[in-house]
Amino acid sequence: NPGALADSAGAGEWDVGLIGAEPARAAIIGFSAPYAEIEATYLVRPGVPFHTAAQVDTEGVRVASSRRSAYTLWLEDNLRAAQLVQTEEPGAEGSWDLFQDRELEALAGLRSFLTGKAAELPGSRLLDDRFTSIQQAIGTPRGDAAACDAAVAFLDSFVADAKSSGLVANLLAKHGVEGKLSVAL
Repeated sequence: NPGALADSAGAGEWDVGLIGAEPARAAIIGFSAPYAEIEATYLVRPGVPFHTAAQVDTEGVRVASSRRSAYTLWLEDNLRAAQLVQTEEPGAEGSWDLFQDRELEALAGLRSFLTGKAAELPGSRLLDDRFTSIQQAIGTPRGDAAACDAAVAFLDSFVADAKSSGLVANLLAKHGVEGKLSVAL
């Protein structure tokens, strides 16, 4: 769980983690360059007239989202008119339950998760565009600034090599997540 990973950054529980690089997390985690991108978009309930992610940010619209996810952190900073309704605990399934139980207009999430959920709600629509793209990176807890800077420099070099050698693309293919994730540019 990315939110739990971020929350434990200062507790000495981990040294390196794979996590979405978000400005809200950068105060406690040093990030490498991104190695993959994951699209975040909306699933809208049947009868909701929106066709673009920008249209969702409208007065009176309620958006379900998973607490502490990278895309929720983005929405906290960027939604201006719509109401963000977060789960009590992190987790995409919980946001689906919240969306369904409270009959909210939109569900924010990763495209791959929402694609599966669209089939469970006849008449719902997955929007074609995205509201953000999660920059998946390798993180290390901040603490000793010099050690963190050295670790991030090493991780940046590793990520550059992994992308240029085709390792990241090969792993995406091997694990069947092409189209759900893409190699970061």
